[in-house]
Order: sequence, then C-alpha cells, then structure tokens
Amino acid sequence: MTDFSRLSLAEFLAALSSAAPTPGGGTAAAVAGAMGASLMEMVTALTLSKEKYAAAHEAVRPIGEAAAAGRVELVALAREDSEAYDAVVAARRLPKETPEQKAERDGRIAEANRIATLVPMRTARTALRLLARLPELAEKGNPNAVSDAGSASLLLEAAAQAALLNVGINLSGISDEAFKGEMQRETANVQTEAQRLRDQVLAAVRRQF
Repeated sequence: MTDFSRLSLAEFLAALSSAAPTPGGGTAAAVAGAMGASLMEMVTALTLSKEKYAAAHEAVRPIGEAAAAGRVELVALAREDSEAYDAVVAARRLPKETPEQKAERDGRIAEANRIATLVPMRTARTALRLLARLPELAEKGNPNAVSDAGSASLLLEAAAQAALLNVGINLSGISDEAFKGEMQRETANVQTEAQRLRDQVLAAVRRQF
C-alpha cells in the first residue's frame, strides 16, 4: 500500500485522478482534514510567536497541540481508508464456486465493509473534534490569520461530510441492522454539528473583517 504522505502533491493528485479505485473520496476527505488541521497549527504558531497576543497564549497552545495530533491521525486515516477499500475489493474477488467458498466470501465481504465504514467514520469524528476547537481559535488567535481559521473550518467540515458519504455507501453492503442504525444516527448528528460549527467559526471570522 502506498504511503500517500510520502508522495509529492503532484503524485498524489495523479493517483487520485486515475482509474484505480484507491485512493478515492475517503482518502481525499482525510487529506482535506489534515490540511485544515495544518491551518489550525499555523494560526496557533502565528499567535504564540507574537508577544502582543500573550494573553491568548494559554488558551491557544492546547488548540495547536490538538491540531498537530489530529493532523497525524488524519494522515494515517488517509492510508487506512484506501487499505480498507482494497480489502473490500479483494474479498469480492474470492471464489464462490462451492457453498463453503461462498460462505467464506460472504463473511469476508461483510467484515471488510464493516471496516470500510468505521474508518471514514473515524475521519469524520476527528474532523468534528478539531472543528469544535476552532471557534475559540478564531476569537482569540492572531487576527491577521483569522481567514486561515475560517479556511480550516471549511476544510474540516468538508472532510467530515465527505467521509460520511463513504460511511453511507459502505453501509449498503452491511446486513447488521443494529450496526447500520448506529452509524446512520451518528452520521446525522455529525452532519448537523459540523455545519453548526462551521457557521459559528465563519461568523467569528467575518466579524473581524
């Protein structure tokens, strides 16, 4: 499996644009989230490096630390998402000539679809967790970088929403109704909260223009 974090931007975009099933939308969602986390780190750095914003340092420092941890997590999830879908493809290619083979194949497909659902849900959760830190950063961070905080909110909300689309499509291959219901309820909650937080951040940003 390719480590996308070691590709150049041009190489990654070429891989994303190819006819290969991976990397796809789930990986792109995680990368968008990592970009949003990076912008959060930048806003934090531009705040902590200026003594004139010393009053905000205590509040802003842990936000930057959370963003740094989230960026690492999202880069890992970009790889995991492609690995998860590759496992789905591999399971579908298993032989199904005998009842035993069919049972083995069905079981492997079900488990692969479950993992391929959980990975993008983790991406959405991570993006939402970072989004929840952004209103304070937009209010207290370096005002010269407030548009970057706003950009981070848009990237993180896009990451969450795109990841949830991958949750939805992979749920279609799962027969466990209890699991499906749990994932669908969480999807609805994350969608609503991500939109609310994005709007809150953008309102805070625009008040400073």
